Amino acid sequence: MPLTLELSIGDLASTRFAISPLSETISGLQILGNGWGQGRQRHLRWVRWAADEVAARPLDLSWTWPLIVHGRTSWPQFLLPAPARAATTIDDALAALQRTTAAQVRRSLRGTFGDRPPAVARKLAADPAAGLRVIAAELRRAHDRLVAPHWSRLQAVLDADIAYRARQLASGGAGKLFTELHQDLRWNDGQLTLDGDDRPSPGKLPGGLVLSPVALGPPRVLIKLHSTTHPTLRYPARGVGALWATGMHPVAGRSTVRLLGRRRADLLAALRSPATTVDLARVQQVSPSAVSQQIRVLRDGGLVVGERCGRRVLYRTTELGLKLLDAGPH
Repeated sequence: MPLTLELSIGDLASTRFAISPLSETISGLQILGNGWGQGRQRHLRWVRWAADEVAARPLDLSWTWPLIVHGRTSWPQFLLPAPARAATTIDDALAALQRTTAAQVRRSLRGTFGDRPPAVARKLAADPAAGLRVIAAELRRAHDRLVAPHWSRLQAVLDADIAYRARQLASGGAGKLFTELHQDLRWNDGQLTLDGDDRPSPGKLPGGLVLSPVALGPPRVLIKLHSTTHPTLRYPARGVGALWATGMHPVAGRSTVRLLGRRRADLLAALRSPATTVDLARVQQVSPSAVSQQIRVLRDGGLVVGERCGRRVLYRTTELGLKLLDAGPH
């Protein structure tokens, strides 16, 4: 039987979206360690970059790595508390991680590893508070080295996904939202079903669901039920396939440069992944006003479109812009 969640009207009212840099950090480490087949392939440029980064300056993950990279199908869920807000910082997430009680840590470790835990799990169970401090420090270093350099790009994709889902909810209600999150999800009469997950259905959920798009993650839905915070549904964000399409440092082809000029052509290439003018200015080392002037020209030509997401405006390359980038020699 597939996993089925019962969502009342109150649960739906409490369901919200959130993104987390800690989620991207853990997923990134897992994709480095476990591979994840298709998931690794679509992030291969980041994987190679991260592997080279770690090879040049090794990361000490002696506590964290055995807990999240292993042959089991699950890992201790207290390591990833549900984001408290729509956009939680890495500091907020790690503070929530360290608030996990000793009882919650031990229960989660037993649920993951059973009667044969690895040595690090035994050490963590013996002194959860001290162990969580070490794990938080390791995850912070991993985030700063492997995720932070690309966070603007990742966040833009995650924000764009949430904006798209919000439009789906407005136009078609919860049914449209849930069934189009992923092909393995089905919605029917207050029940959300995840195919391929044979865990016992938990019945009612306290406080609704936290829906969290993930960029650096597997191409499948992961539902976290027995959480130390709120039940969380993590799903692959839209637009992930284009995250690294232009490499780690996007550039345009020669024909596009001849037509638009180097700066506008590179902006067009960079906007395969949605970004703000501030993001682009930081990458190109120019002022936001200079970027805005170039984007205005591209937008007037139908090559770029802007979309408001909260207080930010995310720009992205249109279909016409993509055709221009993909045409001619590179």
